[in-house]
Amino acid sequence: MMSKKSLLAIFLAALLPAISFFLLKYFSSEAIVMPRRYFYDTVQFNTVYGKTTPDTIWHRVRDFTLTNQLNKQVSLSDLEGKIIVADFFFTSCPSICPTLTRNMKRLQDAFNKTDTIVRFLSFTVDPKRDSAQKLKKYADQYGVNHDTWWMLTGDKDEIYDIAKKEFKANIADTKVDTNFIHTEYFFLLDKDRIIRGWYNGMDSVNLNRLADDVVLLMLEKDKKKRKS
Repeated sequence: MMSKKSLLAIFLAALLPAISFFLLKYFSSEAIVMPRRYFYDTVQFNTVYGKTTPDTIWHRVRDFTLTNQLNKQVSLSDLEGKIIVADFFFTSCPSICPTLTRNMKRLQDAFNKTDTIVRFLSFTVDPKRDSAQKLKKYADQYGVNHDTWWMLTGDKDEIYDIAKKEFKANIADTKVDTNFIHTEYFFLLDKDRIIRGWYNGMDSVNLNRLADDVVLLMLEKDKKKRKS
């Protein structure tokens, strides 16, 4: 006849897979998943103590200088260490742009107490007609905070190069016309100017996810500080 200890052991063995499953499910739900990085420039290999490991060099949006709605020359390097939310629009747009601007305004208001960390950029894709004066009028109409949200104009070739080669707008939005970057996506850059996601600016679920990802990037530790 089987002893009580043997029965207990069999019982526990039978329960172990179920217990493991529920423990894994519980701790997985508590785990924080950081926004992924999307584009890389190259992969280099480092050898330490005879062991070679790959190191991905992620695409970092290059510096640029454009004119904002206050008619000031501003550069991306002026926002060193900031988290950036960006979009591409034009002031005479009759379709998606007003909604995109209103939704960006909601994000601006949501992070108004953390305005030293989060910045917003809106690039006009019609710079010939969108002067700094016109951008200022448009910005005031939507309640833009000029200190934390720049509406940018400048050379068209430069803006389109930024859109296509730096933000990869035509990869994120495969339906976009590369001759006229009119996309409904918002783009998220981390403190190192690396693209961490793009989100449909017309969709509330995507906007909530964007806001959540901004918070996660605010909590992300600086790699350089972590190594020092």
